[in-house]
Amino acid sequence: MASVNSLASTLQQQLADALTAALPDVGTADPLLRRSDRADFQANGILALAKKLKGNPRELASQVTAALPAGELIKDIEVSGPGFLNITLTDKAIIETLAARAADGDRLGVPYDTAAGTTVIDYAQPNVAKEMHVGHLRSAVIGDAMVQILEFTGENVVRRHHIGDWGTQFGMLIQYLIEHPHELDHQGGAEDGEAAMSSLNRLYKASRVLFDSDEEFKARSRDRVVALQAGDAETLAMWQRFVDESKIYFYSVFNKLDMDIRDPDVVGESGYNDMLEDTCRILEETGVAVRSEGALCVFFDDVKGPDGNKVPLIVKKTNGGYGYAATDLSAIRDRVQNLKANTLVYVVDARQSLHFKMVFETARRAGWLNEDVKAHQLAFGTVLGKDGKPFKTREGETVRLVDLLDEAIDRATAVVREKAEKVGLSEQEIVENGEYVGIGAVKYADLSTSAVRDYKFDLDQMVSLNGDTSVYLQYAYARIRSILRKAGDAKPVAHPELELAPAERALGLHLDQFGEVLSEVAAGYEPHKLAAYLYQLASLYTTFYDQCHVLSEDNSAEVVENRLFLCDVTARTLHQGMALLGIRTPERL
Repeated sequence: MASVNSLASTLQQQLADALTAALPDVGTADPLLRRSDRADFQANGILALAKKLKGNPRELASQVTAALPAGELIKDIEVSGPGFLNITLTDKAIIETLAARAADGDRLGVPYDTAAGTTVIDYAQPNVAKEMHVGHLRSAVIGDAMVQILEFTGENVVRRHHIGDWGTQFGMLIQYLIEHPHELDHQGGAEDGEAAMSSLNRLYKASRVLFDSDEEFKARSRDRVVALQAGDAETLAMWQRFVDESKIYFYSVFNKLDMDIRDPDVVGESGYNDMLEDTCRILEETGVAVRSEGALCVFFDDVKGPDGNKVPLIVKKTNGGYGYAATDLSAIRDRVQNLKANTLVYVVDARQSLHFKMVFETARRAGWLNEDVKAHQLAFGTVLGKDGKPFKTREGETVRLVDLLDEAIDRATAVVREKAEKVGLSEQEIVENGEYVGIGAVKYADLSTSAVRDYKFDLDQMVSLNGDTSVYLQYAYARIRSILRKAGDAKPVAHPELELAPAERALGLHLDQFGEVLSEVAAGYEPHKLAAYLYQLASLYTTFYDQCHVLSEDNSAEVVENRLFLCDVTARTLHQGMALLGIRTPERL
């Protein structure tokens, strides 16, 4: 596992050293290096230094240029405008750096931080005894991608699925099940998620009808809530049946989403019951929370209602019941004190931002969050229909997640089937690839949008072979794998001595940025930047493919090998990058 310095970081260091050598009075200075369309890179930092030193920027730029080491990195350096440096790298440096990346297996030279901390990611939070709908999609997809990316960069990640498995509706459900014990029996196998959900739906509707029409049943249901909260053995056993049945359903949906959800990672609201009273006691004793009209509340100067009065975070209600805040604060205590987390990330709808702002501030006042332990809400926007309104069925109902995924798979399978004969795919491959393309399309449409923005769910666009879609990236990968299979005896070999065509240089320079992009994505929790990088990579490869014939008989053996090498590194980068987004790349498509 050998990390490889990018060309940009090597050049940055050389420029910084040259600045220090040419201008010793300045101390450490940033050359402000960036990619440029006039050369490979442009350094703009000399302009600010010249102002500071009251010197001529072009003269300073010439001094810095003279102080740069003669080596194999820089091919050409030009002083332009008011002291900008336009820098072109050698073809040799590009290929040698990529060769070092290629030698590092699946990691491709991306650094692995062995000193990284522990991050708890709270994502994919469905509710027990309720169907998952389109609103559950983004938390699951964004959270899963961030788990993969952070783990790849070295972070110790603890997954947490904070499912809704507690509350007053369980009194109604449990009481109904006690009185109608066969309602959760279903014909499907032990892993049949659809059958499990069908039973839960039927039971929920029947119990709701009875609850609304029968006062005696309503009273028995309320007594059952008390029994549940008191830990009554029979009531808890029935409650566990609901949780287990719901998990069969949850896992079937997550399996369709090609996500790995593990039992120990599912710690719902009930998991913090034993901590609630202690949490409230600590908050009250430390003065963080105060009694107000019988409730235990935390107040904030900057959170006010329309009437101008302060709106509190209610930790414990007037009737003695606990609010969501008590559970969320207990979860923070558990994650910091028991799981030893340095960072808490909550992948939660942006509409809950005020709640989490108040919860985090309360935890800071209590000392559970501090300079060493941070919390961050990775807020996401709403999934919209083509009309730009929240995504609903024609009847105005919330769209079931499983229906949406099935339709995506059906559309994608039709697209794959159109091309199947030309590629020679078997029926099994068509079905498999249809799933990979369909689920990939849904995930990519979500992940290629900045999380906090709303996005339109348009399946026609998502499964299109053109434009910024996962299918475009998957086809780019499959095309490269096809070229590598057709190469026969010719193998991918780096040839640093060769002169590169413009499309080869552009592709090589972009490939070298993979590690830097991942570092930025991990630091800012911004998976859309990885999606954008991969789309640009596929676009640059398409230009390379059009302009630089790989297996042409007109090429020398060395050119063929070098171009196969660029193909190979591109394929491996696409494959790894897509995997980090939770998207599969079929070998043939």
